[in-house]
Amino acid sequence: MKAWIPHPDGRRLLGELPPAVTVEVLTDPARLPSSPAGVRFWVPPFLAGPDAGALLADLPDVEVVQLLSAGADAWAGRMPAGVTLCDARGVHDSATAEWVVGAILSALRGFAPLARAQARREWAYDEVAPTDELAGKRVLIVGAGSIGAAVRARLAPFEVSFTLVARTARPDEDVHGVADLPALLPAADVVVLLVPLTGQTRGLVEERFLAAMPDGALLVNAARGPVARTPALLAELASGRLRAALDVTDPEPLPADHPLWELPNVLLTPHVAGSVRGLLPRAYRLVGAQLRRFVAGEELTNRVVDGY
Repeated sequence: MKAWIPHPDGRRLLGELPPAVTVEVLTDPARLPSSPAGVRFWVPPFLAGPDAGALLADLPDVEVVQLLSAGADAWAGRMPAGVTLCDARGVHDSATAEWVVGAILSALRGFAPLARAQARREWAYDEVAPTDELAGKRVLIVGAGSIGAAVRARLAPFEVSFTLVARTARPDEDVHGVADLPALLPAADVVVLLVPLTGQTRGLVEERFLAAMPDGALLVNAARGPVARTPALLAELASGRLRAALDVTDPEPLPADHPLWELPNVLLTPHVAGSVRGLLPRAYRLVGAQLRRFVAGEELTNRVVDGY
């Protein structure tokens, strides 16, 4: 059987594979490495664009699509019959959690205006100090999966308190359901979005959600841009009542003339939370393990069901 992967370095990172597996590198969909026949396992590029899935129609024997991203929104519901979709749950936990912690600290401690002052060669103590602080904050994590657990572990030393929310409540783990958000938001100083983009989470953050957050609260979006309704988000942020740290936006990339760029209470990064040097080794360890399971006829991990 053949497996197609998107990175030349992936071959050495996969680990030992059964002799029956032939690994080929596909970097350009317009230049296939061989005939599509016999490709049973396909790994699309990381953060592949909306057209990447078009190649599925040319892979008559594909049985598994293994993503390198934790989110599967561009692929869920689009698999041909008989094709299993798997995400990279667990691969991005540490990197995304680091971004969340860094973004929260940067927003609360005023790093963005200080960086702008540095570019102007201005000693901006009087402009920024005293800053806000993380100690004592009440953090609401919306998305209590593996990344949510990683964020909580990294924020715990900062003397914060936590409330966790998942798709459905897990009382034995002290995790609330999404239905509890209206009651939970007014007590949150920091709201971290880590949910996948599904039909249920698209537009989750809208006017009522934002209005329920207390004055001065910080919204951190490390999920997907469409989880928040941009007009509602822009209205609240433009008023100055809330703050935001956004690694994802809707639309994405954010156009140069979009008003979000100009708001002083917004920290923007270009969807880089998971883009770290350690990504490929972690990702291809997962891919290699999945390939070995597939050849052995074992159950695959990280199967995407109903967008999750």
